[in-house]
Parts: sequence; C-alpha cells; structure tokens
Amino acid sequence: MIPEFVCSAVALVLYVNTLGADFCYDDSRAIKTNQDLLPETPWINIFYDDFWGTLLTHSGSHKSYRPLCTLSFRLNHALGGLEPWGYHLANVGLHGAVTALFTWLARLLLGGGPWGLLAGLLFASHPVHTEAVAGVVGRADVGAALFFLLSLLCYVHHCALRGAPARTFRTGAWLLGSLGCAACSMLWKEQGVTVLAVSALYDVCVFHRLKLRQVVALVHKRRNVHLLLSVLLLAAWGAVLLACRLYWMGNKPPNFSNSDNPAADSQSLLTRALTFLYLPAVNMWLLLCPDTLSFDWSMDALPLIRSVADWRNLHTAAFYTGLLLLAWFGLRTCKAKAKETNGKAHNVANGSWRSNTNGHSYPHAEAHDHTHSEAEPRAASAQNGTKKNNVTRTPLPTTENVVVFSLGLLVIPFLPATNLFFYVGFVVAERVLYIPSMGFCLLLAVGVRAVYVRLRQRSSRTVLVYFCASLVLLFGAKTVLRNQDWQSEEMLYKSGIYVNPAKAWGNLGNVLKNQGKMAEAERAYRNALYYRRNMADMLYNLGLLLQENNKFSEALHYYKLAIGSRPTLASAYLNTGIVLMNQGRLEEAKRTFLTCADIPDENLKDPHAHKSSVTSCLYNLGKLFHEQGHQEEALLVYKEAMQKMPRQFAPQSLFNMMGEAYMRLNKLSEAGHWYREALRAKPDHIPAHLTYGKLLALTGQKAEAERYFLKAIQLDPTKGNCYMHYGQFLLEESRLLEAAEMAEKAACLDSGEFDVVFSAAHMLSIQQP
Repeated sequence: MIPEFVCSAVALVLYVNTLGADFCYDDSRAIKTNQDLLPETPWINIFYDDFWGTLLTHSGSHKSYRPLCTLSFRLNHALGGLEPWGYHLANVGLHGAVTALFTWLARLLLGGGPWGLLAGLLFASHPVHTEAVAGVVGRADVGAALFFLLSLLCYVHHCALRGAPARTFRTGAWLLGSLGCAACSMLWKEQGVTVLAVSALYDVCVFHRLKLRQVVALVHKRRNVHLLLSVLLLAAWGAVLLACRLYWMGNKPPNFSNSDNPAADSQSLLTRALTFLYLPAVNMWLLLCPDTLSFDWSMDALPLIRSVADWRNLHTAAFYTGLLLLAWFGLRTCKAKAKETNGKAHNVANGSWRSNTNGHSYPHAEAHDHTHSEAEPRAASAQNGTKKNNVTRTPLPTTENVVVFSLGLLVIPFLPATNLFFYVGFVVAERVLYIPSMGFCLLLAVGVRAVYVRLRQRSSRTVLVYFCASLVLLFGAKTVLRNQDWQSEEMLYKSGIYVNPAKAWGNLGNVLKNQGKMAEAERAYRNALYYRRNMADMLYNLGLLLQENNKFSEALHYYKLAIGSRPTLASAYLNTGIVLMNQGRLEEAKRTFLTCADIPDENLKDPHAHKSSVTSCLYNLGKLFHEQGHQEEALLVYKEAMQKMPRQFAPQSLFNMMGEAYMRLNKLSEAGHWYREALRAKPDHIPAHLTYGKLLALTGQKAEAERYFLKAIQLDPTKGNCYMHYGQFLLEESRLLEAAEMAEKAACLDSGEFDVVFSAAHMLSIQQP
C-alpha cells in the first residue's frame, strides 16, 4: 500500500495551496445562491432539483442531476456555513482518495513495480485536474470518480471469484457492490454511469484476454456463460439507470444558449460535424500538453471549423489515426509469445494472481513480484480448468490488454461530452477530463514500460527514468501555479483573457465593480463588448454601472440593446423602468414593467433570477400606482407579485408597501397584518418599524409606537429619516423640545434630502415661541 499512500500524499501536497481560495466562477450559483443548501429548505428537495437548485422538470433546468454532490455541499454548509476553506478541504481530500484508488488499480494492471507508481503520480500531478479540484463545483467530477473506481474495483473482485460454487455469496456481494457504486457515481455526475461499460471492457479484454475475433465468436456461439451473463447484467443495469434518469428529468433534454455551444446552434451539418470531430482532439492535447488552461472555453474561444480546408482538420485526422492504431495494436490477433511486464523483457512478473478451481485468475491484495517463463501455457492450463495444488500462478495482463483497457477508460467516460448522443452545454470543459485522464495516465505508463524493456543500455533506461521524473515534476509545478489562478475570481478571469477574452473581460468587470473600481470595471465591460457585441449580460451590466453613476440616458441605451439581444432578460426591463421613473416618464415605465411581468420563465438558464426580477418589476409598478393614489390597482399588482415571488426573494419591502396601501384605504387591521408580516420576514427592516409605529400611534397605542420608533433609530443611528419620523410623533404628543432635538439630528444627518430638511424646519418653526 506504500505506492498508494505516496501518490495520495503527493496529490494532497500539490493542492494544499487551494485551501485559502475563495469561491470562484460557478461556485457562486451552485453554493452561495443555491436554496437547497439552506437548513430551512427540506433536504428532500435536493432529489427533485438540479445541481443549481432549479426544479429538474422545469423547462429552464440545466438537467444536471447530481443529488449526492449537492448533499455534500449541504453538509459543508451545515458545518461551516459559507466559509470556502471547508469546501476546498473536502475537494482536496476526495482527490487524495481517488488518487489512492487509481494507483491501486494501476498496480493491479501493471504489477507491483514502478509502473503503477508512475501512473499514480501522473494522475496526482496532472494540471488538467485543477478545475475539478480547485473549483468547488468540480467536486461532482471528483466524487463521481471515487465511486467510479470503487465500482470498477468491486467488479474486478467479482471476476476473480466468479464461477467458484463455494464463493457464490461473495461473488454476488462484489457484483452488487459494483452496481451500487455505479449508481452512486451517476448520482454524483452523469458520466459516472459509464463505469458499467468500462467494467464490461475489463471483463472481456483484461480478465478473459479476448481479441476481436474471439469476442465475435463468443457472442455467436454463446460460449462462457459467466462472462455473457455478467456483461448482460451490466448492460441491463445501465439501461435501468439511464431510463430512470431520463424519466426523472421529465423526458426532455436541456436547452442551452448558442454561446454555450456555438457548433450545436450552427445550421450547417458540415460545420457541426467538423467541429464536433475536432473537439476530442483538443481535449487530447490538453492531456498531452496542459500548458494553456482556461476556466471557460465557450463562445468564440475555439472558432467553428466551417471548411474542409481548415488546417485544424489535420489535427483531427492525426488524433483519430493514432486512436485507431492503438486500438488495432491492442485488439489484433497474434501468435502467443512471452510478454514483457514490470520492466523485464521476455519474462512475466506476476502480481500474486491466484487461480480458483475453475481456472479464473484474480488479484490478491498483497501483490508481490514473481517471474515465470512459458506464461502462456500456464494461463491456458488454468483456463482449461487444470488444477495443480489448487493454486496456479497466472501472469499480469499483457501490454495489449492494458492498452485496450486504457483506451476504453480514456474514451468511454468522455463519450457523453462528445455531442454524439445529445448536445452539451459547453465546448471544452477541463473538469470533464478528470475520469478520462485515468486512461491517459495508464496509457502513458504502459507505453513507457514498453519502451523501457526494449532499451538494452543502462544509460538509455536511466534517461527514460529521468524523463518520467521530470514530467511528473513539470506537471506538479504547473498544477501549483494553476492553483494560484483559482485563489480568487479576479486572478481566474485575468488568466482566461488569452483563451476567452469576451467572457473573461465581462466577468472581470463584475469583480472590479464589486471592488468599487468603477472606471476599471467600465473598461472591462467595453473590452468584453469589443470581442462580442451581442452579449446581453455585458450590455446589461454596463448599463447598470452607468445607472449607478447617474448616467441615465446612456444606461437606458445599453438596457435597450440588452433587451434587443435577449428579449427575455427581465432584469433589463426592471432597470429600464426604474430609469424611466426617475426621468418622469411614468407611462413608459408602466408599459415596461407590464411587459416584464408577462415574460414566461420557460427555457431560461436561471429561472429563479428571472422570477426575482419579475417580482421586483411588479413591486415597482405597485409603488407607481401607490404614489399616484391608485391604491386598489397597487394592491392587485402587489398580490400578483406575491404569486410570482420565488423562494429566495426577500419579501419585506413588498409586505410593507401592501401595508401602506391598506393604510391609505383606511383598512387599519389589514395594514397592521402586513406590517407585522414585513417584520416577521426581516426583523431589522427599518421602514416597517417606522410605518408600523405610525399605525400604532394612529390607533392610540402610543407607548408601543414609541418603542418601534426608538428601535428603528437603534438599528441605524445614522439614518436621518428615523429621527424625522420620531420627531413627528413627539410633535403630535406636544413634546416640543424633544421633537426639535430630533429635527436637528435629522437635518444634520440627511442634509441633502429635501423632505427630511423641510420636515425638520417645520418642526423647529412650531417649537419657536
């Protein structure tokens, strides 16, 4: 177990610098604004919502059903709230566990020598894993990989024990464990279900060592019932899991915007085909040379391939040629010969594989190196059921066996991301390579082993060893440096400008704005629009920044551009209406709010944010009616807002305005009810304290009213409006000196507010003899 411990320790050390990182990029939506993590949300909701907290059957849902990952986030939230270090600690710990399991698998396939250790170290240090480990939402991939490996290792043990009557219970238990872990892997992330296909590949090509012709003959002549039954059971379980998954998400695929996956939106079949064929080659290059990494590869990060003459098609051809050559090498039928394993030519090093009475081999946990000549006759003897002292040593998988299995481990988990079966919501996603990279690391390790045993000179072998050590060190150094980019959103977005300038500049603008760097934020937004002019979010964000800087006409221009680019962007309608209200264009503001209220929330990426904006539009429309004296219309609008209000919407202002409308209609009991509801929703809501205090004073509950006025002042002693309302109450009680004192404080604190200063002057004039 020492290699497993070493590789796991390396993985933990390389990612220890992520423990101080903040939430970045998608972490905000999956964690900070996800209502399913809150203790007041029933935990059962997790099994009905997608990864982002949207109802799975909703037309705007991402359809990413990962309840076990969301449960782990909820546990993090329960233990440490929104402190990022706890979430990062869990990610790093999971990565260490996955690395240990993968190293164990590599040693079963490559023997107890240095090659399993090499594969484990490559996996522990590969820089392409940084998004999955350093980004908290990448936990879905890491958790899926953990149960992926557990399922595969359980199936390896099932194969080893299969066919022995005395071990039927243990064989079934390992198989059930494999199927259960496969389901758990899928519930961490969708691609986890592919472990069933990888397990079948292991059974056929590694355990039984069948070549392509033998597989065809096996199916045609129905030989080896145990193998056929196991593979059929894996296929049936996979079909059940996929059918349940499809039913649970409403039997509908997700909808993505054209910027998420531009090729999927292309009208040209040639463009779609050439681009989709090219993307796996890009992913392979990221595994081979992870020099250029990015948090996002959408939009125009990888331009579409529109012509056969595009030179990138050469990369595509080279990739698939190499893939087919490796597959042919592994599946070709050749004469039996001694295989090289564990670095010893013409000999077979046995990782302590044992044979049961039916001749099936299985790995023993305490693997030692044993060397046998004439390995193939021994293996054949075991397969024919020959028994010698009840134990027969059999060789490790051949190089061809491991190559085929490695290719399967590389390709099969990546298939869901190829757009072959359905369109996905990304172009390239580094975290999707977390599981396929296991096949790459195995393939690289077995390739190095094959080269090593063919080198006759000690110096050549030494150079190869130094090359492998240097590669691991380079990967480790790149990982540590890339982790620095994930320390904060500002650093992450700056690192992505080279790959995806439109997305990176736009997100960087949001960060700079939150830091109060308005001029830099405006430049960042304009840079983003320079690269992609029709980004509705960036147009809206720039308009919002200009609005906050009192550049209302220019802000209105960008809001209208945002609406033109995306007519369903409710937040743009909301702020357009607010600007129109400030400019006195009330009828236009009304029409804008009404238009926003009628926008359906179907096929929207974030229906919760949309509903919040619609609710805010109705709230502002109600205020407009209220200020114009149309209280009945205001109440109708407020009630509609309550019906459309999402769970995460803060309703205290809405409830308070309902109370105000009922006060104007002289319905005091209804007004009191809604004031109390506002205070129940937010006990420190100052406007509700003031309005409820006025209602209590009006109904003769003077002492109680004064308590609410004083509480408002206590909540915010710097707010002149609180002193003004309390002063008016004191004036009505003929406590003139105290009223004058409150008036002076109000005027000093809010000297720029006309209403406050005027009321203060009025109270002071009454106090004069």
